[in-house]
Amino acid sequence: MEQKNAMNKPAARPAATATPKGDSRGSGSSAFAIIAIIAAFIVSVVVYVFIFGNGSHFQGGDNANNPIAGDYFGVVYKGGPVVPVLMTMFLLVIIFSIERALTLSRAKGSKSIESFVRTIRQKLNVNDITGAIATCDQQKGSVANVVRAGLVKYQEMSRDRHLEKDQKVLAIQKEIEESTALELPMLEKNLVIISTLASIATLVGLIGTVLGMIKAFSALAQGGAPDAVGLANGISEALINTALGITGSALAIVAYNFFTSKIDELTYSIDEAGFSIIQTFSAQHGATEHNAPVTTTTI
Repeated sequence: MEQKNAMNKPAARPAATATPKGDSRGSGSSAFAIIAIIAAFIVSVVVYVFIFGNGSHFQGGDNANNPIAGDYFGVVYKGGPVVPVLMTMFLLVIIFSIERALTLSRAKGSKSIESFVRTIRQKLNVNDITGAIATCDQQKGSVANVVRAGLVKYQEMSRDRHLEKDQKVLAIQKEIEESTALELPMLEKNLVIISTLASIATLVGLIGTVLGMIKAFSALAQGGAPDAVGLANGISEALINTALGITGSALAIVAYNFFTSKIDELTYSIDEAGFSIIQTFSAQHGATEHNAPVTTTTI
């Protein structure tokens, strides 16, 4: 009967190590989102009351009167109390679009992603793992972080003489997947806010439209001669809210689709580089190594 020493299994990354990092990033991003929402609302109310509602935009210097002909600030002010909410949504789309653009730019790294992946594949083809890691250090960003983690695991598995080839490939693949799972949430952070704004901006605009039409029909339903001014103001309020809601929603949809496509490009680059790492390891370590010490006991 032969007894062999138990083979060492590849150590998985401890969950406790990754969790604080994700929690720190997530809490910071959540705090930014809350502050951005509050700040956008305050700015919108201030602009609505003190700029759009300034008496200089209205006949007789009183914002209770009709706006001066051709003065769009006064026209927007007449949209009613729903206008600041729609303005807040519009500002949030702009704020989070800028934030996502900066985040994805950092995730991309210092150079072109296509050039980076091409360089990594060239380094792998000549088995220059150290040079590939140095390229990742120069590139920086989320894609480079994931690729670097896979390359470091590649070196570790290359020196291992206890595990079989399949176990080594699985360990490298697992390392890349874990690193990707840590980086991708940060790329997709706050996109849910943009997608939500795309859905509800039109609905909030419709609420303002309904309120405006209620005022319009109330003016029309008065006894005696209908209130032509009230009718016009009600219709104007309805149309203003409709226009602001559609504009905010359209901008949010464009922003969401744009950033989603950019994240897909980064994910594809990570998959391509990870596939190259695994394929190179499989090709250059084709034979299963069984160099672990063996203890034989004869019965």
